[in-house]
Amino acid sequence: MTSSSRATTGTTGNSGTVRRGAAGGRGGFGHRLSGVVIALGCVLFLGGAAWAALVYRPYTVPTNSMVPTVQPGDRLLAQKVSGSEVHRGDVVVFKDKLWGDQPLVKRVVGVGGDVIACCDAKGRLTVNGKPIDETYLKGGGPASFEPFSTRVPAGKIFLLGDNRAVSEDSRIHLADAEGGSVPADDVRARVDGIAWPSSRMGLLTRTSAFDAVPGGSPGRGPLGPLTIAVIAGAVLIVGGAAYDPVAKLVRRSSARS
Repeated sequence: MTSSSRATTGTTGNSGTVRRGAAGGRGGFGHRLSGVVIALGCVLFLGGAAWAALVYRPYTVPTNSMVPTVQPGDRLLAQKVSGSEVHRGDVVVFKDKLWGDQPLVKRVVGVGGDVIACCDAKGRLTVNGKPIDETYLKGGGPASFEPFSTRVPAGKIFLLGDNRAVSEDSRIHLADAEGGSVPADDVRARVDGIAWPSSRMGLLTRTSAFDAVPGGSPGRGPLGPLTIAVIAGAVLIVGGAAYDPVAKLVRRSSARS
């Protein structure tokens, strides 16, 4: 009796079902592996989400000054950075007391020491005498409808919108003491991606327009890898959680056949 009782605890008899403790049973290798997969998924999902929450802040664009790169109402994800981390071509969120009380979104086209001028014979912006092919401009250009030239003071940045026909940017502040530039320390964050609407969700395209100008090109934060980590984590969690139900269905199907 004792021997028979112990035997039925470890197996279901000769019907062909799998023993508890075997690869497909609860407590078997497959079950343990699914637990490891779920744990790894949780680390990736929660870790990626937590890291993103620490380094990124959401911002909403209220105007069309950055069209077509950013549309009015877009929900942006912007990495907190210092002024020393800002490069030409970066799309940044900044707040300057001379420009108003609200955070603004513009593109950095010049940093301290740069000579910014517009326009050359092809209607292009020039930085230190080098023409810039700004492929991100609404309608393809020109870079400005009014000619200008200025030198960016040390520790400052020169900012323009991508929709030059309507953007109120450094050009309207050229008469200021700093020639339209703002302190680099006014930068709150660098825009890395669009979180909403879903039709525009994704990383902001990195421009190569300033690569020919010595001194650095646009930076990029960890948003891409973090997004991959979160998605991979979610897939692992779902996949690992689905193992036991799927394994049960397979066992039942095998038992019936």
